[in-house]
Order: sequence, then structure tokens, then C-alpha cells
Amino acid sequence: MTELAAVKAALKTQAVETPSWAYGNSGTRFKVFAQAGVPRDPFEKLDDAAKVHEFTGAAPTVALHIPWDRVGDYAALARHAEDRGVRIGAINSNTFQDDDYRLGSICHPDPAVRRKAVDHLLECVDIMDATGSHDLKLWFADGTNYPGQDDIRARQDRLAEGLAEVYERLGDGQRMLLEYKLFEPAFYTTDVPDWGTAYAHCLKLGEKAQVVVDTGHHAPGTNIEFIVATLLREDRLGGFDFNSRFYADDDLMVGAADPFQLFRIMYEVVRGGGFTSDVAFMLDQCHNIEAKIPAIIRSVMNVQEATAKALLVDGTALAAAQGAGDVLEANSVLMDAYNTDVRPLLREVREESGLDPEPMKAYRASGWGEKVVAERVGGEQAGWGA
Repeated sequence: MTELAAVKAALKTQAVETPSWAYGNSGTRFKVFAQAGVPRDPFEKLDDAAKVHEFTGAAPTVALHIPWDRVGDYAALARHAEDRGVRIGAINSNTFQDDDYRLGSICHPDPAVRRKAVDHLLECVDIMDATGSHDLKLWFADGTNYPGQDDIRARQDRLAEGLAEVYERLGDGQRMLLEYKLFEPAFYTTDVPDWGTAYAHCLKLGEKAQVVVDTGHHAPGTNIEFIVATLLREDRLGGFDFNSRFYADDDLMVGAADPFQLFRIMYEVVRGGGFTSDVAFMLDQCHNIEAKIPAIIRSVMNVQEATAKALLVDGTALAAAQGAGDVLEANSVLMDAYNTDVRPLLREVREESGLDPEPMKAYRASGWGEKVVAERVGGEQAGWGA
């Protein structure tokens, strides 16, 4: 197999998980703007997600968020997904939109509130069983706003205790993916603020616990690719929540703000063996003002383009330059790959896979957007309110 053929073969295996909530209405703390044709229930979200997979060939799974995607029959929801050509992906918990969680959930000083939060996480594992999901994804808004508000170490103890109970409930082939975030909604301390804290808890829990890197959850200037390389080296990188940010946790389209950073991250993924492992490549975005399905298609394409460039890095030439201490040549090898226009290559990959080479144009020509606007009239649109 030639080098180019190997790159094509790798690209054909790439899978990007789309988030159910990205198909619903979303916004900021100021306003959620409704859009015509938005899904009204999880089944319609899966219908839209299936269209993303149909036109990209690279989005076979859909993450759910509980309770936003709560239904009476999860097995039926999973069958609906399969009938549409996709599968249920990660189950995301929600311990941040209940009044009881004002001072935290799993880290709350009140044992009754902690019990409520842990029971919700256990419910999510039950949903994993019913849908065939392999991943439980946990992000906690827990933290404090003022010094002295609560005992920092005690909150870590509560976190460890709750995570341990949920970890023991996991079945064969199931994982716990722990996400971190620097700040927000808490402003003084966040209970899982960084990859080190998440890694420490995962290490104590066991091999089924791994870290999720959300690209928008870091301080400005953080070298995210270093974190990725380190977690891959330790075999603790469970997945990504891909998005873009200009200031804080903006949840914009991945690759929109800093495509070079996305390339650098994907290079470390390829270099560290993450592309051929069980690392989950997930989107975590909110399309507040742009059309949702086209934005998700564009996001999948952005990940594909960064991956293609990462796969084109001449590893032999790079290692030689690094070994010789040739700083400029080593940098040049990376930049040559980054500056390659990979769009013709990806068009070839799609055509060889029986897909339209231009997913965005193909979607627009399909008429799906107009169809759902006409049909999804009445009922309550899906969204997270504000």
C-alpha cells in the first residue's frame, strides 16, 4: 500500500460523534433563538443526525444528554437510530440544571443532594445498557464562588466517593469519561478544573475511567496538544469534545477559531496511536445563530481536514530533523503538511466511498432543510432553555 493509499484508508475509518443537543435550540445566558424546523424530540434529533452521516459518511454515532433526551423506551430509540443508519453514542449526564444543585451535585455538602446526583448517574448507566452505549460522559458544574464557601479537600473526597459508586456499576465494555473545565459556572474553585485532577481521579478508579479533553475548556494559550500527548502516553485519553473558542467556552464550530491548533492536536493523536485506538472523537457545540445541520456537517469536515493534514506529516523526515537538532527543518516538515490543501484528497475519499464529494452542496440539494421546516410545525422544540 502506498503512503497516499494508507492515508485514504485511515480517513475512511474516521468517525466523529455528533451531539443530540446541537440539533436543538440553544443560545447564551441572555437568549435562546428558536429556529424553524428544529427537532421536537430525540427521535427527530436522530433523523437530523442521520442526514449528517448520510452526507459525510463519518458521523455514525449520536451522543445523548439526559434528561434532555429522556424517553419512555430507550430500546425503541436505539432501534430508531439503527433504522436511520446511525447508533447511540455516549450518554451525557446533567447535574447542573436542577435547583437542588445550586451548591453542587456530587460534591454538594448535603448527602441527600449527593445521593440524588449519584442516582442520576446510575440512571445514565441503565440507559447505556438499554441503548448499547459504551461511554458514560461526566461533566460537573460543581465548584464554589467564594473563598471559605466550602472545604476544597472535602469536596474532592465527595467527588471520589460518588465516582467510585458509579464506576462499580459499569458493565463489560463500558467506560466512564471524565471531563474537566477551568471555570464556569463556578468562579473561585471548580471541582474538576483541569486534566490533572481528572487524571488523578481516573487513575484511582481503574482502567475503565478515562479523561475527556474539551478543546474549549482551557485557559487562553494552553498547549492542548501537550495534554493530549501526555494522556495518550498514559493510555488515559478517552475522547475529545471538539469545538472552538475565542474567549471562554464559546462552543463554536471546531476549527473555526484556530485550525492550526486542531491540526497540532490531531498530529499528536496520530503520533500517539489515538487514531487507531478507542479514543472517541465527539463534537460538543451549540449552533446559536447558524443553521444547525449544515454547521455540524461543516464541523465534521473540519475534523476530517485536520486529520488528513496530520496523516500527511512525513514522520521519517520529521524524526531525522529532530534527531539532527535542525529546528527550522523540523518545523518546516509540520508546516508543509499543514499548508497542504487536502480538500481534493477528501473529495476522492468520499467518491471512493460512494458519497457525494461535496457534502455541504449535497445537503442543500437534498431539500431536507425545507422539508423539516414544513413538517415540524406545532409541538415544543427541543432545547435547553434560557
